[in-house]
Amino acid sequence: MLDRADMLKQQARLIATGVYLLDLALVSLAFFLAHVLRDTLLPALGLDAFEAGLYPVERYLPLLPLALALWSVLLWSSGRYRSHRTVPLLAEASAILRVTATAAVLFALAVWALRLDERLLGDDRISRSWILLFALLAGLLLLAEKIALRATSRHFRVRGFNFRTVLLVGTNPAARAIAASIRGHRYWGYRVLGFVAGRQESGAPEPDVQPLLGTVDELPRILAENVVDEVIFSVSRRELDQFENLFLALQDQGILTRFALDFFPHTQAKMVLEELDGVPLVTFSTSPTGVAPLAFKRLVDVALAALLLLLAAPVVLLIASAIKLTSGGAVLFRQTRCGLNGRRFVLYKFRTMVADAHERRHEVEHLNEMNGPVFKASNDPRVTALGRLLRKFSLDELPQLWNVLKGDMSLVGPRPPIPEEVARYERWQRRRLAMKPGLTCLWQISGRNQVDFDRWMQLDLQYIDSWSPWLDFKILAKTVPVVLSGRGAS
Repeated sequence: MLDRADMLKQQARLIATGVYLLDLALVSLAFFLAHVLRDTLLPALGLDAFEAGLYPVERYLPLLPLALALWSVLLWSSGRYRSHRTVPLLAEASAILRVTATAAVLFALAVWALRLDERLLGDDRISRSWILLFALLAGLLLLAEKIALRATSRHFRVRGFNFRTVLLVGTNPAARAIAASIRGHRYWGYRVLGFVAGRQESGAPEPDVQPLLGTVDELPRILAENVVDEVIFSVSRRELDQFENLFLALQDQGILTRFALDFFPHTQAKMVLEELDGVPLVTFSTSPTGVAPLAFKRLVDVALAALLLLLAAPVVLLIASAIKLTSGGAVLFRQTRCGLNGRRFVLYKFRTMVADAHERRHEVEHLNEMNGPVFKASNDPRVTALGRLLRKFSLDELPQLWNVLKGDMSLVGPRPPIPEEVARYERWQRRRLAMKPGLTCLWQISGRNQVDFDRWMQLDLQYIDSWSPWLDFKILAKTVPVVLSGRGAS
């Protein structure tokens, strides 16, 4: 027999499934509406750009499963089907727009790639304006749906429907802050039943601890006399061992139980509850840990790196030949670098220096223009004439696309340091190793070698703390003009 907690979980899953199916229906509606608008309404307005009609909608239907798959993965990975009672509307709207923009870019790239193979799309030309209309309509419909669902649920919650009754165990500042937050957001759908004082909490309660229903020893009576959906324990670490029997009693009654964990109030790490072979673990992480978003990042890395390597093959052969002809020696420069959490790997670059550059390092130490443990010199005499050109436009880093395919690196991430530099890092700087290194990051689009070392490290940590797939796409888009202009390169 299901207890109350299991029933609530099943209800939440049922609602999430319903919203998910509605989302897919709206994306499908946008797919067909975009065709109608582009094929009939826009040409009827007499606009020259839209004078030609589209192929029949049947020619576009093979792209619908692709669109639904993209939106499905991105909506699920962005957490759109978790409870959003306490999520601000602006945050949800921003997430929907990011999902739509990312899906639109990937959809356009996929259509372009499919058109390269006549066996997949034949000679059909897929309208770019249709893709743009499809993305705009999908975003608008999804946004309107979320606003409507939120407005409807908040309308009923504010009027006392679909609310959950919460009992707070503890009267400390943290418990009072939780109560104040719940009472200040009625549309969340929570109602504070009252407070229960812990065993170590004595004396007159604070004025905002109202109503005080009793002590922990009276909790069974309080639960029997009131409707309680959730119990939140906000107590000290020393008291946790004393509440095991109470927790088991709440579990037997199917009452959802939460613990306000504030073990390390000064930590910046994100806390996640996980399970290892049945053992619950409280995980503190200062880097992204979401399986779906990171898997999506890896999928994009592999797809784009493979595509870029294919497109750049003639350039790669040309550069390799030029290096052989102008300076002799090896074409590729191999160097040990530190990757994710310090893992060592061999990084590949086109050689841009003379063959004995490493042995001559002591001759140019005085030219270092960068503070900290790194070496950067804009007028390094060891760099060849061809090497300067390759460095200016970052062409020397093309072989690192192979590192991306191998999994050593990502397209976007902090640049991989050499072990000697890592050995001289300060403690806070080592956190930049908590994410897989990449070809480009915030540092590259913020001036590259014109940025000092400490600012470089801060930009890497800023990237880690605010990472999302959408941030990666923005960095990649901003990297293109920076590379083409050669700004900040040395």
